[in-house]
Amino acid sequence: MPSPSRELARRRSGDHGAVTAEFALVLPAVFVVVAAAMAALGLATDAIRLADAAGIAARAAGRGDDAGVSAIVSALAPGSSVTITRGDLVCVRLAESAALGPVGGAVPLSSTSCAPDAGR
Repeated sequence: MPSPSRELARRRSGDHGAVTAEFALVLPAVFVVVAAAMAALGLATDAIRLADAAGIAARAAGRGDDAGVSAIVSALAPGSSVTITRGDLVCVRLAESAALGPVGGAVPLSSTSCAPDAGR
């Protein structure tokens, strides 16, 4: 009858390298999840930046500072398109395409902010 330690060693020898193989299978999935999380974080940052720029530009347009609107947009959200609509409120809509990184495409982002029209 074989000793218990030899029997245990014989059973374990069939699993040699299994952890390495499982790690090699899981690692690409982990990279994909991390890359997707980083892309989502980048998009969220761009959306917040665009919303802040739209709010500041709307307040400037509400004061009647139309020249300041283009300076604000070019400083805070370069490359975005600006649409200003006037009524009782001045609304500024900014739109741009945000890149998802080197392998992704572009995602359209937009933000609209309104302020009272006190400048006219």
